[in-house]
Amino acid sequence: MKPIGKHSLLGASGEISDFQEILRYLDELILYDNMWDDGNSLGPKEVHNYLTRVMYNRRNKFNPLWNSLVLGGVKNGQKYLGTVSMIGVNFEDNHVATGFGNHLARPILRQEWHENLSFEDGVRLLEKCMRVLLYRDRSAVNKLQIAKITEDGVTISQPYSLKTYWEFSAFENPAQGAI
Repeated sequence: MKPIGKHSLLGASGEISDFQEILRYLDELILYDNMWDDGNSLGPKEVHNYLTRVMYNRRNKFNPLWNSLVLGGVKNGQKYLGTVSMIGVNFEDNHVATGFGNHLARPILRQEWHENLSFEDGVRLLEKCMRVLLYRDRSAVNKLQIAKITEDGVTISQPYSLKTYWEFSAFENPAQGAI
């Protein structure tokens, strides 16, 4: 995760070197925007649109950036959350996910998320989603970070481990009952 400008936070999955290239593009964009010195700054919607164009352009050149991106932010009281795939497919919603999270976490979010969710309840919901994803990929690491975006800026927590329980009988002997 990386703060972008004054109002946004970018998260990525995929190739780290491609993410670093995206960050270089964004650093140039933010620097160019700041050089105008007009008191205006890019908001999350503008950054998301820019990333959509970058990813789609690289796809069309048959040299895609191998990342899935999530961009969130708050500007002038307006919350924004969007995602962009490596081929430029994008959307915005109240909750987004990338990769396997689209299949396993989004249904949980659709069922349990609501507009008035407190920050603490939101963290518990995200931990539940991440625990489901972790249990389905035993090679995954059980560490995560939580970010909070407000008008005052971005706060990113230190990495911490999810509490897990691996003593379920299906985990102890997964081949039992297999033919």
